Amino acid sequence: MKVFLVEDEFVVREGIKNNIDWAAHGYDFCGEASDGEIAYTMIQKLQPDIVITDIKMPFMDGLTLSRMIKKEFPFIEIILLTGYEDFQFATEAIRIGVSCYLSKPISGENLLKEVDALKAKIEEKREEKEARKRYEEDMKERLELEKLDFFRSLITGGKDFSELIESAKKLSIDITGMCYNTILLKVWSTRHDTYEYSKSVIDVLSKICILSEKYDALYFDLNVEGIVLLFKGDNENAVALNIDECVEKLSDLFGKYNHIRYFGGIGQPVSRITEIPTSFGWATRAFAHMYLTEDNGFLRGSEEVLKPDNEDVILSEIDPKHIDRRLIKEFIRRGEKTETEFFMEEFINGMGKNAIRSTMLRQYIAMDVYFCVSDFIENDLGLTRSDMEGKVEVPTPDILADEDNTRKYFTRILDTALDIRDENSKGRYHDLVSDVISYIEKHYTEDELSLNTLAAHVNFSPNHLSAVFKQETGKPFIKYLTDYRMNAAKELLSTTSKKSNEIGFLVGYKDPHYFSYIFKKTQGITPTQYRSGMPVDEA
Repeated sequence: MKVFLVEDEFVVREGIKNNIDWAAHGYDFCGEASDGEIAYTMIQKLQPDIVITDIKMPFMDGLTLSRMIKKEFPFIEIILLTGYEDFQFATEAIRIGVSCYLSKPISGENLLKEVDALKAKIEEKREEKEARKRYEEDMKERLELEKLDFFRSLITGGKDFSELIESAKKLSIDITGMCYNTILLKVWSTRHDTYEYSKSVIDVLSKICILSEKYDALYFDLNVEGIVLLFKGDNENAVALNIDECVEKLSDLFGKYNHIRYFGGIGQPVSRITEIPTSFGWATRAFAHMYLTEDNGFLRGSEEVLKPDNEDVILSEIDPKHIDRRLIKEFIRRGEKTETEFFMEEFINGMGKNAIRSTMLRQYIAMDVYFCVSDFIENDLGLTRSDMEGKVEVPTPDILADEDNTRKYFTRILDTALDIRDENSKGRYHDLVSDVISYIEKHYTEDELSLNTLAAHVNFSPNHLSAVFKQETGKPFIKYLTDYRMNAAKELLSTTSKKSNEIGFLVGYKDPHYFSYIFKKTQGITPTQYRSGMPVDEA
């Protein structure tokens, strides 16, 4: 811990410097100066922990020096020395934030006592700062969930401009720009199913996150729905250039993995924050083509690109690939309800804009979709026909007689299939979260236990596991783990005579100061107060 001395009287300065064995007491006497002007320049460079300064000095007095030090380096503690008994000096010193005000002459022993007291204060502040920093790091999971909620409100248009700006400010998200555009992207491994992530996919997702920062894009992980890159910039050309370069880099990145599939939908540029849902809508519409192709790539959402043929339908000219049951089944396996309408629209449009006008074609597609959904539920999910009874709507002549009703039917039956799929997966999620909880109970004493550790254990991405865990338990993982550890600590405090730092170690905190910090942060009282029986509301 560094100490710096400012004193214009040479004899006094030499006495303070030489009459105390600074090194033996754990201090680095890093410098000295005879007046405030010289001292200030040296202090800027050396940044000592403690400054001892006289008040009455030429060129710049100690109060002025103290004021300048506290303004630039508020963490530096200051001891003022004076031979003048003047209460006004003391009042001003307190107002500035000086730690100690001592009258000269002062013995080396007494000065050392004051310095030691400041040393303890500084160390406590440092420990507090480190504990707070670690706590904020631990709470990152909750912050990510809050960011996800913010983004969902951003793309659904659920908040007005001022609410979005305020929410972004609270989350430290820079949402300002003159132009915005979005990319909806999904990346998955052909070696894993919809919900699991290979190590290579997790690696790719982390690289995408890093890449997004380079191109001034915000990264949001929607878990199984995919990831979204929200580009922002000063003008449309700048955003378009960033998107083009980013897409090129992403394509190169994906090309390094032969077992990874990807597809991205690019939205249209908009000039207002409140218009971002429009941009995302186009991205989603383009993204729906993922289920209509086996190719990797990016597709731009625009009328020119997605516009179907305007000619009247001729059945003999319809591309049979667009009535491929595998396309529908692929959507049911991987799609989300937010994509249903776009997928079905593009599926139908792929056969020609007016294809839906053909009653015969409507009947054919409707029955094919119905049997495809039934086959998926029965064979892929392993449910029985009785399980489907009353849930999967059979297409009736009344429904198929009208174009609009037919479109709505397609959306309803696919949504039903996705609901049944997701409901069926909840049992799996329940088993998975039970596995995670069991792992926590066995390993909560390990300081290194983290969301990443658990994600690797169950082969999920950390963000996806976080969302699933909160969905099943009602708590973010870090809160669940912290509550579990605190309950274990309280039991040990109540039933044993073990010391607080030992108990902290036993419940997963190697740093005793951090254990005390987080105990007080979560319980409202210190471990010692809890052991003595102090109620929380008295803390």
